[in-house]
Amino acid sequence: MVNSKFVADYQINASKKIVFHYLSTASGLEEWFADEVRIDEDKNYIFNFDNEDHYARLVALRSNAHVKFDFFDPKNPDSTDHSYIEFKLEENELTQSLFLKVVDYSNDYQEDELAAIWDGMIGKLKEIIGG
Repeated sequence: MVNSKFVADYQINASKKIVFHYLSTASGLEEWFADEVRIDEDKNYIFNFDNEDHYARLVALRSNAHVKFDFFDPKNPDSTDHSYIEFKLEENELTQSLFLKVVDYSNDYQEDELAAIWDGMIGKLKEIIGG
């Protein structure tokens, strides 16, 4: 299984605080990222896409700046080299523009497929936040 790393930057016209809510909370992520997002008793995030659950741990969180989800197999939670998704909010100090950097390390898609998927999801996020 070969993992590939997809990285893209998207300009978002909204405040970091507003955008961060949609990147770091189950209710926010459920609005644009997954069909359903739940958090179990062990604080694992369960993302449901097309009626299939995907388990992830929140492994990094810096308020209004950075969030990273490390996906794992619940039947083998100690396996290594799993997929992850990382969101970073970066502000261009010169132009005061806000950018969302998406890092998707996964093994299911080609880079052009991932670009199309992320373009669609970020488009949906921008519609929701008006940015």
